[in-house]
Parts: sequence; C-alpha cells; structure tokens
Amino acid sequence: MKKITLFIAATCIFGCQKKPQSASILEGKVERDQLAVVSKLPGKIQQVLIHEGDVISAGDTLIILEFPEVEAKKEQAMGALNSAEAQYQMAKKGATSGQITQLRAKVAGLKEQMDFAEKSSRRLNNLLRDSLVPQQKYDEVFAKYQGAKNQYIAAVAELNEVSDGARIEQQTMALGQQERAMGAVNEVRVAEKERYILAPQDMAVENISLKVGELALPGYSLVSGFLNNTTYFRFTIPEKELSKVEKGKIITLQVPYAKTTLKGKIIWIKPLSSYANITSAYPDFEQQETLFEMKVVPVDHKEANRLMLKSTVTLDLDHLN
Repeated sequence: MKKITLFIAATCIFGCQKKPQSASILEGKVERDQLAVVSKLPGKIQQVLIHEGDVISAGDTLIILEFPEVEAKKEQAMGALNSAEAQYQMAKKGATSGQITQLRAKVAGLKEQMDFAEKSSRRLNNLLRDSLVPQQKYDEVFAKYQGAKNQYIAAVAELNEVSDGARIEQQTMALGQQERAMGAVNEVRVAEKERYILAPQDMAVENISLKVGELALPGYSLVSGFLNNTTYFRFTIPEKELSKVEKGKIITLQVPYAKTTLKGKIIWIKPLSSYANITSAYPDFEQQETLFEMKVVPVDHKEANRLMLKSTVTLDLDHLN
C-alpha cells in the first residue's frame, strides 16, 4: 500500500510539471503601436460619440467638450475688436465732415481779412510816399496785415492736416490695437475648435477614460487605442542563437491559438537591458549571456490585424526560411 501511494505521488508530481519549451522554439507576443488622444483646454465632457472597440478614421469626431468660459471671452474679444476698428477708422479718416466745413469757413473768413488788410496796407504805402500819412499809421496797418496773413496760413495748414487724417504715428498705433484685438478673436476661434476632439490617425478604440459631465483637464488622456496596420511581433532571443537570425530575413511564424502561419520580416535586433521585459517564455540562456530583442513585422498587415493583441506567436529557429 505504501509503495502504491509513493508511486501515485511521484506520478502526480511529474505529471503536473510543465513540459519545458524546446530550445529551438521561441515564443513571442503580438504587439501594436498605441495612441492616446488628449485635450488641450479644460472642459466638461458634453458628448461621447464613440464606443470601445470602434474602428475610426483620421478626422472623426470622438468627443465634444463644453467651454462656457470661451463664449464669454469671445464676446469680450469681439467688443475689443469693434472698438479698435472704430479707433483706426477715425484716425485714418481724420475730422468729420462738419469739422471740415467749419475749418473751410474759417479759412475763407481769414482770407477776406487778409485781402482787406493787404489792400489797406497798399493804399497807406502810397500815401506815405506822398507824405500824406505819418509812418506810425502805416506801421499799424501793415502789422494788422501781417497778423491776418499768419492766421490765414495757420488755418490753411489746419484744414490740410484734418483732411489728410491723423498723423501717421497715430494711425499706426490705432492699426496695432486693431491687429491685437483681431489676434484675441482668432485665439478664441481656435479655442472653440478645441471643443471637438478629433482622431489624429486611423485607430481602434481601446479605452474611453471619462464619461459625460466629467471634467477633462489639459493633457489628460481621453481616448486611447491601437493604430491600424502597426501590428508587429516581439521575441527575446539569447546570444547563442543570433547566428540563426538576420535583419531583413523573411521568416515563417506560427499562431497557436488561430492554428495558422504567416510570413514576417525581421527589421531589427537589439540588446535587451537587464531590467527590460522578456517576451519569450522559458528563454534558454546562460547567466552570462546577453539577451536580445527581435522585432518582426508581418508581410501581410491585413492578415496580422486580425490577431488578438498579446497573443502568442512561435518561431522555430531550426527551420527558418
């Protein structure tokens, strides 16, 4: 009885042990490039237009955010723009039509006064030559003529200035204020577009982080997924097996769960850091050996896209193509 018990125990122990993987067979994993879609501005989730598992195209709207503050800033920016445009037009146009009419009437009046003073000065000058008027009298009339002439010249200059608009420095300053206000409006318009979270590339949605009503902060991942046509396979290969593989070589991979094979191309082989993730199960290597990571891309991406992520693929090193 004791011998039978020992025999059964030994059978169970050896039977429960996992059969070691053949040294020539490498196990790898199916991988895909991932992408996270984030928000640039804080806002509440207003609508979620996708579901986990959806396959979406670049430019598709994923999520719509709500920005109450943006609408208020838009009104402020539009008000500032309207004010700046009016300031620039006023500086460019100069005086109003009523002001110009007043200045023209002023110029005409001063022209009459100057002409009258000039005629009086001429008459007295003739009388002065004949000694019919004293010098003092002539000097007084001539001074009035000079004063009327100077007033007329000043009025003409004032009329010309307002007709040409404000000075160029004032126009430039007003134009700068207008452009600054326009920049604020454009900034708000850009912020409005950020409400719509768009897919940057074709991808398959893996996870949606937030629900309607929750707050999305800048830089927070809203949607994550896998990029289409980016399937590849990672293997961990010991140093002693490096002679069997070569960059650029086409090899045959087996997919156990799908019971199928597919072609792949080795695109790089690099040393694996000691703390890195080992992808092949039971790698047969010595303690002092260096491990290497090998990346293989499928020849037919359409076929590889159907494989489940993180599923196992195998490679027979002794029977490479």
